Amino acid sequence: MHGEVAYVLPDTVDVVDTPAEVRMTVGSLKAGARVDVLKRTRNWAQIRTANNLSGWVENADLLEAQTYEGGQQLLRDILNVPPQADGHTGGAVNLHLEPSRDAPQLTQLPQDLKVQIFARQLVDRPGAEDQPSADKQRDAWYLIRANARAGWVLGRFVDLDIPEPLSPYAQGTNLVSWVVLRTVDDDGRAMPEYLAADRMGSQDADFSHIRVFTWWVKDHKYVTAYVESNLKGYFPTRIQTVDGVPYFRLRLLDDRGEKYQRVYGLFDTKTRAIGEVPGWESTAMPTLPPSHLHHHPAHRGG
Repeated sequence: MHGEVAYVLPDTVDVVDTPAEVRMTVGSLKAGARVDVLKRTRNWAQIRTANNLSGWVENADLLEAQTYEGGQQLLRDILNVPPQADGHTGGAVNLHLEPSRDAPQLTQLPQDLKVQIFARQLVDRPGAEDQPSADKQRDAWYLIRANARAGWVLGRFVDLDIPEPLSPYAQGTNLVSWVVLRTVDDDGRAMPEYLAADRMGSQDADFSHIRVFTWWVKDHKYVTAYVESNLKGYFPTRIQTVDGVPYFRLRLLDDRGEKYQRVYGLFDTKTRAIGEVPGWESTAMPTLPPSHLHHHPAHRGG
């Protein structure tokens, strides 16, 4: 197997001088280190690094080049996407290249590791192919980033870390997402204003209901500035700021299953839907009506 390229999978791995039972450590490598595989046995690989460290590591500690590059591509794909939620692993969990238990494993994440969530996908459980669609059980998978890795994990192994200001609202809802629209200065404190999304009823959509929380300076508290229900919404929600105004774009499905985006602006303390654009990938802005082009500062109670 001379010329095969592989990458180190665990955070650190010892390189030993021989795969025999009595062996000596000759060096160590960190996750993501590139190695050339010179030879393989059933459980071991003889490797050499760019700086000529040679020795043996277990096959289980190496990731083939194609799988590693797939993980790097996932990282690039979410580079400019805002996280939809933050959380942590509820236990040791496998990070996969795709949302499937059978997909190549990129690594195993330890318990209590902080992660960011970027996407959600429902996948039929293994063995469900022969079941009627009404009886099929599905798993929710999250596309997450953890440190310098990205991949898919089973959603039930991730616990969401809801921001403290949203905790009272989250008590009675299935809060699934929150993104910061902007921050407001309150006597030197930068207070984030949030777009929060939750899901009621059907599990098919990522969210069905949104709220915008703005900061009321006079009373030093959050107020609900906007509410909308009966949505078929899907991650990611994207934010862009134009001339100081934060706009957010919801990916939605209409009653015919057609994809479109609805774009909203947060004008001082008021949230307004300004229009729609077809498809989910467009970055075009709807034509702004004149009333949205000239906005005036609101008092925020202060």
